[in-house]
Amino acid sequence: MNKMIPALVWNPRLQLFFRLVLGITFIYASIHKIIYPGKFAQIIYGYGLFPSELINITAIFLPFLELFSGLFLVIGIYKDSAALIINIMLTVFIAAISINLIRGHEFDCGCFSAEITGYEVSSVHLLLRDIIFLFMGVHLFITESKSNDD
Repeated sequence: MNKMIPALVWNPRLQLFFRLVLGITFIYASIHKIIYPGKFAQIIYGYGLFPSELINITAIFLPFLELFSGLFLVIGIYKDSAALIINIMLTVFIAAISINLIRGHEFDCGCFSAEITGYEVSSVHLLLRDIIFLFMGVHLFITESKSNDD
């Protein structure tokens, strides 16, 4: 164990819990998007942030990135790389939600469904959830990277 990191932070059970929470969340979030990429593309378009030329490729590529990153965390392979990718995705999600929150733009986040449901979860709620997930992901990345250095 690295002497610079307190034992509470370096707790293997906490690492496993964060890996499972993030991994299962990202796996679950990817399923409907993989099955219905066209509907997911409509949701991405609804954010009003992305160039139309990139929406379709994003709607196809992003769910698989979520799926494999989540699987790697759950299985326990390439954990630090998977955590880094998830952290980058979460940072982008937080930025997209924040921009729409500032603009007062209501949207369907498309987080766990590729359907446009008409139900908008509070943007503040989404932002707080993703910040908590980012905290977990940063913790994983730091602790997994340090454990690989030892």
